[in-house]
Amino acid sequence: MRVYLDNASTTPLLPEVINKMNEILNDDFGNPSSIHSYGRRAKSIVENARKIVSKAINASIGEIFFTSSATESNNMVLKNAVDSLQIKKIISSPTEHHCVLHTLDYLVKNKNIEISYVHVDNQGNINLTELSKLLDASEGRTLVSIMHGNNEIGSMIDLIKVGELCRSHEAYFHCDTVQTVGKYNIDVQKSPISFLSGSAHKFHGPKGAGFVYINNENMIGPFIHGGSQERNMRAGTENVAGIAGLALALENSCANMQNHYDKIYKLRTSFKKLLVSEFDDIIFNGNQDNNFLAHILSVSFPPGPKADMLVLNLDIAGICASSGSACTAGIEEDSHVLQAINHPNNRKTIRFSFSPFNTEKELIYTIEQLKGIT
Repeated sequence: MRVYLDNASTTPLLPEVINKMNEILNDDFGNPSSIHSYGRRAKSIVENARKIVSKAINASIGEIFFTSSATESNNMVLKNAVDSLQIKKIISSPTEHHCVLHTLDYLVKNKNIEISYVHVDNQGNINLTELSKLLDASEGRTLVSIMHGNNEIGSMIDLIKVGELCRSHEAYFHCDTVQTVGKYNIDVQKSPISFLSGSAHKFHGPKGAGFVYINNENMIGPFIHGGSQERNMRAGTENVAGIAGLALALENSCANMQNHYDKIYKLRTSFKKLLVSEFDDIIFNGNQDNNFLAHILSVSFPPGPKADMLVLNLDIAGICASSGSACTAGIEEDSHVLQAINHPNNRKTIRFSFSPFNTEKELIYTIEQLKGIT
């Protein structure tokens, strides 16, 4: 049996998305910038996709820009906000995705930007009181960059509370919603968000297609120069098939959001109960009672002679999951997220992440294999 439990890393393409993209690649291959019929048809596909994405988060059509990935979107926002909005200080958290943290390192070294990190507790929750104090102490224009749902341990922020806190301090709010858009209701009319990023391959769309929401009141300059695509915001011929695939996948995810959530929540709950019943001394990382991503379950197993080989041995058994640790120069250490929550570094962590296409049978098989390799 093959079991895919790494859906926080990437998700399988929906069959209808594959069909739609193949149709466009075969029949609608024109350049959207061309004025002839093939170009106009391609342009129409891109603009229809923009309408679908804007509807998904209740944004205006003109506030959606297509990119190659959320990594590009996050870089675009952070780097260009500094220049276009004269940002002097950025407040973030130590558990952000590396595409944010590494970009912040770049801005410190090359743009002389002040960076502050709000602490998180041992479940990965940001300290809102500390965030408020950091905003109180900020001089000059400030940007807050905090993700909606953590990609490793699944802890979530209260989007409206953080947004309102930023607005009350006249600070810009950038939110990486890679793990939540299409899975949770996001309404930019209700949540004061200045910038938001998403990636198609996290909600059963294609890789190489992402988007960024930029509030009309906070427009920034282009990230890539060389053409007038994306209303002069992102030069380069549009990935028409990828953009159409993104829109169709997001539309499907939003239409089935509650059903998908209910199924995934049930799978997660069942898997967690099976783990507790079969294994002693395991730790579940991140929030478990509320404000957690239903599709992510981070589990730390006790140290032992087989612990370091868990992910590899699962793979040999046909089960795909991710490790919660990274290897640097041959020395294994906890990821930056686990370090930030003071995770015991002698344990082996595995992130299991689910989709609505997983089954109870797959989870039972995974437990049986885990019993033999731990």
